[in-house]
Amino acid sequence: MTQSSDYPITVAALYHFARIEDPAAVRAPIEALCAQHGLCGTLLLANEGINGTIAGSAAGVAAATDHIRNLPGFADIEVKYSGAHAAPFRRMKVRLKREIVTMGVPDIDPVHGQGAYVAPADWNALIRDPDTVVIDTRNHFEVEQGSFAGAVDPGTERFSEFPAWFDAEAEALRASGKKIAMFCTGGIRCEKATAYVRAQGFDKVYHLKGGILKYLEDVPQEDSLFSGGCFVFDERVALGQGLAVLGDPVAPEMVDRQRKPRKRGLAGRAGPEGAADETTDQA
Repeated sequence: MTQSSDYPITVAALYHFARIEDPAAVRAPIEALCAQHGLCGTLLLANEGINGTIAGSAAGVAAATDHIRNLPGFADIEVKYSGAHAAPFRRMKVRLKREIVTMGVPDIDPVHGQGAYVAPADWNALIRDPDTVVIDTRNHFEVEQGSFAGAVDPGTERFSEFPAWFDAEAEALRASGKKIAMFCTGGIRCEKATAYVRAQGFDKVYHLKGGILKYLEDVPQEDSLFSGGCFVFDERVALGQGLAVLGDPVAPEMVDRQRKPRKRGLAGRAGPEGAADETTDQA
């Protein structure tokens, strides 16, 4: 299995929902620490928590993640590590936002209202169950890179479109009586998506803990039900089994502000390998 230590650059994708009373006060020391260690990437801070991806030396990334872990309420933050051949971002940005992943629905509680977590080791059994509807909560251009076979693609261009899509499908999903299993890149979108679905009265709602990234890291290739690559929001384009970098890397400037790549290393290749707002959906 590919390890982040196999690459000269360590990449850490992270998110955690915990109350931050003064995000601006939290921002300054994080910015200073990232600058001190020459890190690149994006971190989003809001009253609801922190979300982002950072990259740099292993020591620098460790210093930043340790700092965040020591913030009140962030001791349990989960960090997913991968690697890169070169810096996957142009610069470091630490930004203040209203939401750390934009759904645009007030009063959604991703801390207490989310669906049940399913570990990667148990995911295959759930999605193979004919009484389960599997929903990919990512954007369509991400789904094009790869997904779980049979998963429903809502066809969204940004995560904020998901509630309207679900509202249109809710009656049919309710009538089916099936369980709902949802997944995304690293888990953060499912925290809100499953909370939204449960708020609409659905009880049997589940999501892949750690997202596709954790699944690709933990599940052996011979057991994997994921086909293609997992799109990531940086110059690596997509990751495969064991979090190996797939395709031809692209320069950071080739990924536009819409977070949709102008050039995709895997697009156009034969077979399955062939956020519109500024949120770091990867985590």
